[in-house]
Amino acid sequence: MAFSATLANPSLANDGPREQAVVLTPKPGAVPRINGPQIIGCRPGHPFLFRIPTTGRRPIRFSANGLPASLQLDSVKGIIAGTAPERGIYKLTLRAKNEDGRCTRLLKIASGETLALTPPMGWNHWYAHYDHITDKLMRQAADVMVSSGMADAGYAYVDIDDCWMNAPKNNDPQRVGPLRDERGNIIPNKYFPDMKGLADYIHSKGLKAGIYTSPGPLTCGGFCGSYEHEAQDARRFSDWGFDFLKYDWCSYDGVVKGDHSLAALKKPYALMGALVREQPRDIVFNLCQYGMGNVWEWGAEAGGHCWRTAGDLGMELNRFFPVALRNAEHRAYSKPGSWNDPDYIQIGYIGDNRGGTTPCPLTPNEQYAFMSLWCLMASPLFYSGDMGRLDEFTLNVLCNPEVIDVDQDPLGESARVIRRSDECFVMVKDLEDGSKAVGLFNRGEMPATVTATWQDVEVNGRKRVRDLWREKDLGRFSGEFSANVGRHGCVLVRIQ
Repeated sequence: MAFSATLANPSLANDGPREQAVVLTPKPGAVPRINGPQIIGCRPGHPFLFRIPTTGRRPIRFSANGLPASLQLDSVKGIIAGTAPERGIYKLTLRAKNEDGRCTRLLKIASGETLALTPPMGWNHWYAHYDHITDKLMRQAADVMVSSGMADAGYAYVDIDDCWMNAPKNNDPQRVGPLRDERGNIIPNKYFPDMKGLADYIHSKGLKAGIYTSPGPLTCGGFCGSYEHEAQDARRFSDWGFDFLKYDWCSYDGVVKGDHSLAALKKPYALMGALVREQPRDIVFNLCQYGMGNVWEWGAEAGGHCWRTAGDLGMELNRFFPVALRNAEHRAYSKPGSWNDPDYIQIGYIGDNRGGTTPCPLTPNEQYAFMSLWCLMASPLFYSGDMGRLDEFTLNVLCNPEVIDVDQDPLGESARVIRRSDECFVMVKDLEDGSKAVGLFNRGEMPATVTATWQDVEVNGRKRVRDLWREKDLGRFSGEFSANVGRHGCVLVRIQ
């Protein structure tokens, strides 16, 4: 997050024909359906929390076969909590039932060394609220994640970004004050009176809490960073109960005086990565340093679970196609526990830098393409829009369970790109069950026919093709599949 850019308005996409915001995803039915990851990583002896993502008419009763003795399931809330079991793979059968029907889903708990076995999903405040964030808005986001159905689709993290600490100077006097107390502990600003209470509140919903800092003396927004207090801050974040840490480069440039050698780039992340790993709770570590030094090659070695591969997308949303294509070039480094991060999903209402929010500039086609690209690339799925202004169209883009299954596939592969022309391309992603997720994309200004051949997809014979956005079988095809794709749009299918 480069805070210096936030005084500009987000760049608009190219002007084009007005599109109707058509909701493609069918509404969830009354019968329960369990969604979300099929495998969860944890470390033995650490706190464990998992809200079973489930659509369907409430009340729903939950049960689980194979649950380790150290974990307990709240059969009404559908929340599994307790202490992560001893090292091993635990195979659970989750069950959900209501008066309309029942369903089951298999879930593996992998207790060992690796976290984030599927790309993390959640919400981050930055592109919605910038430096106007408050404890109240964070709690609202947790409430809405549950009430809107986002949690039932698999979104789990509620992450605060910059500006929760004190700053040496700021236009808002409520955000100005001593950076640390007499013991060196970081001090939240007046909008955050109880950080542990905030994390506890998020946890009470069955969700996880994320926090932000910088390896430099100040954050991107000019607030207190962690420089020379790294161990103290890591302990503090753990004691407060946070489950995710975003570590943003920013003022660390002043520490290294512009030295962007590989050793200098790795040093602060390896330091904090080791400290995070020492904490008595699982903390997913997000490296935010904009792809410098080919971070995808060493991010995991530094203790990271995901890392930004480029600069901020938020000020130039019209770049989402080229950003995605560049991100996909690093597909060899995508695997369980290690994810390339091209930045947040910015649709719906996004921040205007003045404390309010405004509709995002992307067309409906572009919003479907945006989400499809991120899922095909196995990217972390963090929505960064106004949770208080979610509408039916935005939720349909964010919460389609069959599309999210592509992102959350346990194989963890990022799709390969097959270029058809300067404007059209196909992306093919291998899935764990042997099927293929295929995206047909058109970056052009006019509708175009895009074709995926069976040679591209690496399949033979007559195959069933399913439209994932519409959750509709299209029939059986031989040799190829073609679709008419709108301006800046996509068609996303599963072939098996």
